[in-house]
Amino acid sequence: MTREAQLVVSRRLGVAAAVVALVAILGLAADHAAALWQGSGEKVRVGRLEEAVKEDAGTAAALHGERKQQTDRSLGRDRRGRALAWVLLASAGLLVASLRWHQSLRPQPLPSLDELVAVRFGPPRLARGKAAGPAGAGVASEEAGLDLSFVDGLVERLGRSQEAAVPLLQAIQEHYRYLPDEALRRVCEITEITPAQIAGTSSFYARFRRSPVGRHVVKVCHGTACHVAGAQQVHDELRRHLGIPPGADTDPQRLFTLEAVACLGCCSLAPVLTVGEETAGRLTPASARQALDAVAEGS
Repeated sequence: MTREAQLVVSRRLGVAAAVVALVAILGLAADHAAALWQGSGEKVRVGRLEEAVKEDAGTAAALHGERKQQTDRSLGRDRRGRALAWVLLASAGLLVASLRWHQSLRPQPLPSLDELVAVRFGPPRLARGKAAGPAGAGVASEEAGLDLSFVDGLVERLGRSQEAAVPLLQAIQEHYRYLPDEALRRVCEITEITPAQIAGTSSFYARFRRSPVGRHVVKVCHGTACHVAGAQQVHDELRRHLGIPPGADTDPQRLFTLEAVACLGCCSLAPVLTVGEETAGRLTPASARQALDAVAEGS
């Protein structure tokens, strides 16, 4: 069922529940008013019959009949009252549920994906490659002019259901090389996928990046052989040399993104790294730095 159809159903369900609740309330009020109005008259009739019984015992049957009728009416009101109370309770619950359902389906202002992830997974990391201050408004300015026509076409091709979340994120990352917030907001606006689902999925799978990636991706092997041979010292030196801030993995110029990987399958060359399709082995911190400088000069 589409979101629009669910909105219609939830709205109609809420209206029906409200009408039933109103009828139940009116029924309870009418029974209460009838009990008050009839009560005074019933007391008067019983009082008269009791006086008549004192003078003529033959009227006792009439008194008994009047009391029986009054008892039956009272029991009937009690049964109706209990039934109407249950109807009111059920319709009120249904009304609240339908209102919540309707509210969850309505388009809402979409918070930053960083805010959503912060709620569930803790404070977000610093935006990679984003320099501080007005001069480095990198990510924000880049996303401000983002062409979202690709996202629109992607949704038309892959679908709008929640099941399309992972394929959509994969295609968006392949196109933009990361998951821009503006593209993710667009997905939430035109599909049934919620911001919470986007945040959970993009945070769960390590393959997804939510900040821009550098022109060159440098993978430093941290497998057992490379670790023993000094991979951590190589990694630390490259971070220092590139000026990558704490918590980030991309240099401010977005030339290099530095990743630690479990194994590159080149144990005999430990410690080893790759830059794109190129491999450099038997590294020292100095030679690793020189390798990246050579790549930068050729860019």
